[in-house]
Amino acid sequence: MTGTSSIERIGDMRCGVGESPIWHVGEAALYWTDIVGRALWRWDAGSGRAHSWALPEMAGSFALLAQGGVALAMESGIYLARHPAPDEAIDVSERLATVSHAREGMRFNDGRCDRQGRFLAGTMVCDMSLASASGRLYRLEAGRRTLQTLCDELIVPNGLAFSPDGRTMYLSDSHPSRRVIWSFDYDIDDGVPYGRRVFVEMDAASGLGRPDGAAVDADGCYWICGNDAGLVHRYTPAGKLDRSIRVPVAKPAMCAFGGDRLDTLFVTSIRIDGDALSGATFALDAGVKGLIEPALKLPASMAEAGQM
Repeated sequence: MTGTSSIERIGDMRCGVGESPIWHVGEAALYWTDIVGRALWRWDAGSGRAHSWALPEMAGSFALLAQGGVALAMESGIYLARHPAPDEAIDVSERLATVSHAREGMRFNDGRCDRQGRFLAGTMVCDMSLASASGRLYRLEAGRRTLQTLCDELIVPNGLAFSPDGRTMYLSDSHPSRRVIWSFDYDIDDGVPYGRRVFVEMDAASGLGRPDGAAVDADGCYWICGNDAGLVHRYTPAGKLDRSIRVPVAKPAMCAFGGDRLDTLFVTSIRIDGDALSGATFALDAGVKGLIEPALKLPASMAEAGQM
């Protein structure tokens, strides 16, 4: 079922590649990144105002920190940033982990925390035309400042999300040659996915678009942006397409639940020539509630050392 929903644009900003929206419950604010614009954005729901901080590298994703601030997955690694004021520059000099890319020209892409507060993020070759399966999905070992490889041979890792109980992990590859979403069993004690199987295939003939960024609602259904198709899809845990919602841009990039009741779906997008709305961020009535995004939990020793 394809339809429309009550939808509005938030702010007047346009990102090159808007990604990784996260709703901050305590601040009633939405955070997201502009990857190619090298910026971290924040939109305050109360005032309706938005502002951004310049970043030294492209950041594909990030996690909110339980201690305050963010952890940014950028080109050369994952970095800590204290919570900056709107009129301050963001300080990302503290590195949590360095990444050893398989080849040159790579960066982090989609990422998020699991239900236990571990940060996972995937890497990709920036030049998608190469279709290079050099990407990996990593889990941050914050206490040891290292990255653990969980999956490899990915082209454009995307769609990372977890079921409400944390025992199912979803991961997509949004490259035009793949267009697949996998589901995994997930060991909540060790943070290891296993038992990979195909959850949904979004082939070009389907008209569903490419599977980009995702979120999971309180019912356990999986929402994913259909890049190139101007759609956001909801799949049941059994992999059945439940509904598709049309958005006013061709390239929705990632979605996240937020708002006072967690029933607003925020959708970021990618800027393209000739489309005046592309790159904007939207809020739509999802008709269901989402889940609070887990914060990254750092070891107590790091927090006590004043590293945040």
